[in-house]
Amino acid sequence: MATTKTPRTRAKAAAASETPAAVSTPSADSTLYVQSVEKAMKVLTAFDGSKRHLSLSEIAVATGLDISAAQRFTFTLSALGYLLKDPQSKKYELSPKLLDFTYHYLVSNELVSRAAPYLQQLAAETEEATNLTVRLDTDIVFVLRIVSRSVFNANVIVGSRLPAYCTAPGLAMLATLDDAEIDDILARTNLVQFTPVTVTQPRKIKERLARIRKQGYSHTEDEFFMGDISTAAAVVNQDGRAIGAINIAVPRVRWNAERDERRFADLVIQTAGALSARRRQEM
Repeated sequence: MATTKTPRTRAKAAAASETPAAVSTPSADSTLYVQSVEKAMKVLTAFDGSKRHLSLSEIAVATGLDISAAQRFTFTLSALGYLLKDPQSKKYELSPKLLDFTYHYLVSNELVSRAAPYLQQLAAETEEATNLTVRLDTDIVFVLRIVSRSVFNANVIVGSRLPAYCTAPGLAMLATLDDAEIDDILARTNLVQFTPVTVTQPRKIKERLARIRKQGYSHTEDEFFMGDISTAAAVVNQDGRAIGAINIAVPRVRWNAERDERRFADLVIQTAGALSARRRQEM
């Protein structure tokens, strides 16, 4: 298999609201910034899926904290129920209590709530996997996913995170941004050649985004996973900026280009359009 990297398993987004990427990010230089919170989050994010259990020394190395600080933070997070400690090995793992945050995000997110019946209809009509994703800086995150009997990759679940530049939903969302923002995102992206056909040259990616703007949808084949074909359209706010994307993913063994691309493109465009806010009237 030509894929060289597995996906990294890792706001209230109403259709008329600003996309989270458009909201200014508070600066770590501010006097309001609490470094202890940052350090606690570093401890939690040290559990990145590559290892289920981490020792205190491994946590210290992963976070850059000294052993004493790592011990204080792991003790506190364990007391709060967000880390579990094995009494024999003394190693730590994430607690299911962290899923509370996922649950609260999903049930309070207006876009997720409104998209659910549309995705169910798409899945029933196509018998393929359907997804709602949102952009998180240079990546996309799956926030709603309905799989089919023929799902290509069962390891992609809600919370999975993939790069935007080589995925159909990511490209659909990037195409709604201006050139300066796209340049900034691509400059901060590790443009990895995941498969032989992954497009990694910024100039070619921008040319591709220009075509996506004209046709209203994006389409990728074998670019992150070999054998995976995806068609997507962006859900936009009143300013035409993406707040999410709808895509249909099909394994190559079930793909018929003549029959499927135009049909699936029409379906995702229609669905994304139904979830998008109406554009503001020109003054």
